[in-house]
Amino acid sequence: MFDTVCTLPLSADLFSQALHPKESVVSVGLATGHVQTFRLPTDEAASDDDETSASSSRNGRRHIDTMWRTRRHKGSCRCLTFGIDGETLYSAGTDGLVKAAKAETGVVENKIAIPTAKDGSVDAPTIIHALSPQTLLLATDSSALHLYDLRTPFSKVSAKPQQSHHPHDDYVSSLTPLPASETSTSGFSKQWVTTGGTTLAVTDLRRGVLVRSEDQEEELISSVYIGGLATTGTSRGEKVLVGGSGGVLTLWEKGAWDDQDERIYVQPGSGGGESLETMAVVPDELGKGKVVAVGLGNGGVKFVRIGANKVCSEVMHDETEGVVGLGFDVEGRMVTGGGQVVKVWHEAVIGADKYGAMPGEKRMYGDSDDSDDDDSDDDSDDSDAGGQQERAQNKRKKTKAKGNGGQHVMAFHDLD
Repeated sequence: MFDTVCTLPLSADLFSQALHPKESVVSVGLATGHVQTFRLPTDEAASDDDETSASSSRNGRRHIDTMWRTRRHKGSCRCLTFGIDGETLYSAGTDGLVKAAKAETGVVENKIAIPTAKDGSVDAPTIIHALSPQTLLLATDSSALHLYDLRTPFSKVSAKPQQSHHPHDDYVSSLTPLPASETSTSGFSKQWVTTGGTTLAVTDLRRGVLVRSEDQEEELISSVYIGGLATTGTSRGEKVLVGGSGGVLTLWEKGAWDDQDERIYVQPGSGGGESLETMAVVPDELGKGKVVAVGLGNGGVKFVRIGANKVCSEVMHDETEGVVGLGFDVEGRMVTGGGQVVKVWHEAVIGADKYGAMPGEKRMYGDSDDSDDDDSDDDSDDSDAGGQQERAQNKRKKTKAKGNGGQHVMAFHDLD
């Protein structure tokens, strides 16, 4: 089973989580509008004494450093994403602003005003994603999907999207880029899958919305792409996995977007099942086959082996709060977030319980000083204008952060 390397308490409810593409860094966006960035302990830095390193991490003696913290938005911080190179952290909040900040320091370099709703009110964001160094995608409550060209010089708060689409009738709940084609010269994705309401859609950077699926008669919440599967018959070995509100994971063959072709019952139940809030592919470097981690609304994380199409393992992030963020950092460690806590996981210690914890053991890390001394945003505001109240109203409108796998991955023996 997985074991928690550390448990990091937060000062407010987590609304969004993002993992750096090149470093052991995690950023969180909170209901209060705060954004905080942490540097996780690296195993590479402690490799001089492997035995001591393993012991110290398992017993909670390694450090998490707070790189910076600020009240970034006047309202909640709904979405976070790193740029492709990791140099920029984009955040979007219910104040109607997207802010681009230096990932290392948190200093804001640019702002974008989100287009308002038809009635002139703030159209709060639901997803933000850096598709390439040139393209930023932003989805909102009104079902709009805006495309911004990052090469265009922005004025202070007036940049307008280059394109806007409405792939769904409801807000976009997840966004998953599809791999670049073999003929691509840039190597960056130009198509992506979104879910919204009860449908799935595919949008192209140049041609707009290409296709929308049939009504699935279930709310679709999360999605992830997985390739390298067995090719049989008409199957190309590439699928998009979609998590629903009823605990069912559906598999969609790439290129056949009208309807799902397989179903996996991850967390069904007589009362309608548990929602599959967020997903991430377990890195191939683990050598455990094709496995997807699924964060649940009940606080659990289940691991589904694709091919066998069954749950092969599970851990518990939190007993009461659902999983909002889920991903793998560059060292292959799983990072989960939800409620007021972020957890980092790797290989379990022999003798741990079924959730990866040793008897009587609780490891708490974090900055006990909840001040804003490192605030780098010039429009900081200490008031919490309804951020906590919004949590109940917008539970499903929090960004589903997805991490990236990387090198130096540790084995999780429960997936053997």
